[in-house]
Amino acid sequence: MTGRVVLERFPAGSPRGSWPAEEYAADRLREGVPAEVVMDLESDAFLVVVRQRAASAAH
Repeated sequence: MTGRVVLERFPAGSPRGSWPAEEYAADRLREGVPAEVVMDLESDAFLVVVRQRAASAAH
């Protein structure tokens, strides 16, 4: 399994739920960054991440 780089964190308790994270990830995708949203249960947050291999290839 490849590692992941966290681009941004959004609290899961937000009134808008995962929408801010989804919007942020969509903006990154439009820029050509293969971002995805995952839930981090430990920190109760939505994380926008890029797989390590993809992050390295983008540079």
